[in-house]
Amino acid sequence: MVAKVIEKEYYSEAEKKEIKIRYRAILKEAQPYLQGDDKVQIRKAFNISMEAHKEMRRKSGEPYIYHPLEVALICIQEIGLGPTSIICALLHDVVEDTELTLDDIEKDFGPKVRRIIDGLTKIAENFEQSQSAQAENFRKMLLTLSEDVRVILIKLADRLHNMRTLKSMARNSQLKIAHETIYIYAPLAHRLGLYQIKSELEDLYLKYNEPDIYKTIAQKLKSSKKKREEFIETFMAPISKRLKDSNIDFFIKGRPKHIFSIANKIKKQGTSFENIYDLFAIRIILKGTPIEKLDKEKAACWQAYSIVTDEYRPNPDRLKDWISTPRSNGYESLHTTVMSHTGAWVEVQIRTERMDDVAERGYAAHWKYKGANTNLNKPLDQWINQVRETLESKDNSAMEFIEDFRGNLYNEEVFAFSPKGDLKVLRKGATVLDFAYEIHTEIGSKCTAGKVNGHLLPISHVLRNGDQVEILTTKNQKPSEDWLRFVVTSKAKGRIKEALKEENKTYVTDGKEIISKKLKIMGLENSLETMNQLRAYFNKKDYSDLYYSFGKGYILPDKLRRFKAEREAQANIRLKNNIEDDAFTSAKSFERAIKKSKGNDSLLIGDDLQKLDYTLSQCCNPIPGDDVFGFLTVNEGIKVHRTNCPNSQQLLSHYGNRVIKAQWSSQVEKAYLATIELKGVDRVGMIQDISKIISEELHINMRGLNVNTEDGVFQGEIKVFVFDTKHMEKLVRKLTKIKGMDKVSRVRNSES
Repeated sequence: MVAKVIEKEYYSEAEKKEIKIRYRAILKEAQPYLQGDDKVQIRKAFNISMEAHKEMRRKSGEPYIYHPLEVALICIQEIGLGPTSIICALLHDVVEDTELTLDDIEKDFGPKVRRIIDGLTKIAENFEQSQSAQAENFRKMLLTLSEDVRVILIKLADRLHNMRTLKSMARNSQLKIAHETIYIYAPLAHRLGLYQIKSELEDLYLKYNEPDIYKTIAQKLKSSKKKREEFIETFMAPISKRLKDSNIDFFIKGRPKHIFSIANKIKKQGTSFENIYDLFAIRIILKGTPIEKLDKEKAACWQAYSIVTDEYRPNPDRLKDWISTPRSNGYESLHTTVMSHTGAWVEVQIRTERMDDVAERGYAAHWKYKGANTNLNKPLDQWINQVRETLESKDNSAMEFIEDFRGNLYNEEVFAFSPKGDLKVLRKGATVLDFAYEIHTEIGSKCTAGKVNGHLLPISHVLRNGDQVEILTTKNQKPSEDWLRFVVTSKAKGRIKEALKEENKTYVTDGKEIISKKLKIMGLENSLETMNQLRAYFNKKDYSDLYYSFGKGYILPDKLRRFKAEREAQANIRLKNNIEDDAFTSAKSFERAIKKSKGNDSLLIGDDLQKLDYTLSQCCNPIPGDDVFGFLTVNEGIKVHRTNCPNSQQLLSHYGNRVIKAQWSSQVEKAYLATIELKGVDRVGMIQDISKIISEELHINMRGLNVNTEDGVFQGEIKVFVFDTKHMEKLVRKLTKIKGMDKVSRVRNSES
């Protein structure tokens, strides 16, 4: 019984009962997959996890053991993994958090489980302050992808549970975890076909990063639910009748687009919730295609499509056929957008039960159908091969590696053909040169031009769907640095960089010598700390990039004098505020230092008594009321950014350990610069009406007004000084009411 493992002093009676319920839920879900001694091994893993985590509690106060139990349940219930993954999910934190070693794991469970647990265990954070522990950990985890995809799938289950329980974490931890999630984990889930998990991760990111937007959209979706259901019923009535008359067995899924997707559309289109026409999609699932008749699936889907488009007029530009050419994550479906009888556009998705299973559960679902049709797993297998090629380049920095890898996660693709008709699936934006490298490294390196659909075009030409490409080469051609400007695929970038490395070695050596001599002349120590500060100051990915820039002459040696002056200025600030230098190496050390010195572990923006120097970042121009965070830079002290700043994703996902809590002081009484974007119908007196509201009604100081008019429509930007977000919202509301005004919104990033 489970009770034997639970020691009285560690858990309440209610907690013991809850642990039993969760453990039994895992066994119940796993029952169809259990063979041999699987149940015994799962029990052993559970007992070890219970013992290892018995003294640990989560931030919420709950027993830590709830977490591995929930991760194991997600693995089996929501992803469809088997007994080995359950064992690994139960054990995924024991090596990192306890005295147990990987050797202990291998002794009890074998080398396969050891390898997966190793991939799930973070590496020690012993990096210099400018390096990214997160990037190194991402890299370690991703290196296992080509060996065993279960490492990533279990990690996604782990991240999903952490996001579901993020409420109890401190604000800076919430931001760090949420941005890591949107940066790497949500795209990974999408790439592996885990649509439901990807959608939930994105929604939870928005919930913590922009809570007001999340809450508003969630409430509007909830209030419109009944109306939506009635519309779906009316819309589907004639289609359902015709499908039944044709003896097609089916069922309907009507679901709204997820909140993150709606928020993105509102931002991109500069519109409101009410003006998003395709808020939901209707999914027609064709039932009961036996595995041995999977070749009939395509015809069945097109038959259903014919019935839908006989009843409602389709938008010809909105047909997406992912049955003939599945997405590279294995996704198959027919999408069309049709005009309903009420005048609203409706997206209809048509697929079989198997396709729906793969779309919802992704990579894990493919194993069910493996062998039934050799083409079903081909796209995903091709992608795993591409990943292996990305992993081959071991000289890249972790940051570079992650950026290259993320390039493989983008869902938009372009399909192009060789002269013999071989299909190549590339990332959208791929050029002739990308296509050449996709065929072979040697062909890419010697590529001089391409014939696209019979027309001679340069290697930088961007390909479109259906292009047929012939590559032209010459013996004397060789890769140049300029090529990196227009290639987009990881394979092409990696091969070009490798070819350039030999050539660049001399510049790297020269640059290292230039820096060393100049530092000596200026009396600065040539230490690892100084090099890290220089790398960050000049915004270089790694030391080689820094040395190369000096050796090539892109950065002149005299720039080091400015670096020295700014470093000394920062040292004086720290001395003045009685804060030690090492306080600026991580958020934890900073919080400890200012709590000791100032009595508060948060940066209070606008509090003159705190006397901490900080800068409001110009990339997003925060104003009081904005949700913000402080970032400890290497050379420029503390920078304050908005949580939805264009740069926040990279800072929070790569350098979460340098993010500090920041809040606006109640004593802030200062005007801050912000930019507002306007669009509307041009008319006589429009500028006068805008100026009247800003200057006369709200008494706001205006720094600049820039308006362009074309064919009766005007667009413009106003730079104004406002006190806080409420002041800004009042101005936006007033401007929106001006006759002819179509759009008024605050610009996310602006220059002061």
